[in-house]
Amino acid sequence: MPSSTVSSAPRFLRALRCENFEGRPPVWIMRQAGRYLPAYQAIRKKHSLEEMFRSPELIYTITKQPIDILGVDAAILFADILHIPLTLGCEVTFPGKQGPVVSCPVELEVKNVEETLDFVREGIYLLKDELEVPLIGFCGGPFTVLKYMQGKRWIYSHPEETHALLQLVTDQSLAYLKLQEDAGVDAIQIFESWANTLSRKDFCTFALPYLKQLVDGVDIPVILFSRGSCHLVSDLVAMQPSGISFDWFSALYEMRQKVPQHIAIQGNLDPEILYASPSIIQKETEKLLKSMEGDPGFIVNLGHGILPDIPVDHVKCFVDTVKNYAPLISE
Repeated sequence: MPSSTVSSAPRFLRALRCENFEGRPPVWIMRQAGRYLPAYQAIRKKHSLEEMFRSPELIYTITKQPIDILGVDAAILFADILHIPLTLGCEVTFPGKQGPVVSCPVELEVKNVEETLDFVREGIYLLKDELEVPLIGFCGGPFTVLKYMQGKRWIYSHPEETHALLQLVTDQSLAYLKLQEDAGVDAIQIFESWANTLSRKDFCTFALPYLKQLVDGVDIPVILFSRGSCHLVSDLVAMQPSGISFDWFSALYEMRQKVPQHIAIQGNLDPEILYASPSIIQKETEKLLKSMEGDPGFIVNLGHGILPDIPVDHVKCFVDTVKNYAPLISE
């Protein structure tokens, strides 16, 4: 029988330990604190993204919004995967719909991570004082951060410099994760979002060794997310994270056959299904739930982040379908 300590732990953390033997699986959503929420849009009208990402009070408010509105089982810190370039003397701006712009000096300036990103620590402190669900911290994967700083072609035109920069980004990222861990986050998710642009060979060369350092470098559970995760499953498993987040290109129960039982699996509803009617959303969500029934290491999520024009009531239908599900979970 699971111990009383395990049973009293939050559902999300139980599942991340593959020990959720009682009741439904937990649910949270990538990008759950974001543009689809009117409450977020109201803040965005008054503040730039730079202000929103770097204000502890706004980090607190925006992180809490989906907890209060949707009732999900975990919060994810409102932050940006491009905080690390700030610690290397780069300027990160968000000029418009084309995405972020990273401008780096010819000679990078390695700054103290704790001082440069202290606003993140302060935001975590505010959240931990009030949150009743686990808080997920995160960072971008080193290759993904490098891609924004230099572009993918740089790994081929400057291979030696690429590895030096990847190691520098990794070192700064690990310091950033330790900052979050020390401030009180309960788990970490690493977003190697652009892994799908690499061949498997290049993933193993330019991404995997650096991701492994991050997985091994913190003392709290780590979830790995990458686009193309269904095609990289054996490499992700080899890093022995606490959990792996999967896209929607393969059935999740098929992925479980390739992932050891001690590693949690997260996902993997197609985000565009949330454009469908609530009845279809409920049907597709229940299909996913039923396919994974009895798995104590299953965390319900989308296969990628929520899209900005999804109706809030559709998101709530997805979350409520999971929360109202009553499976028969056996040990």
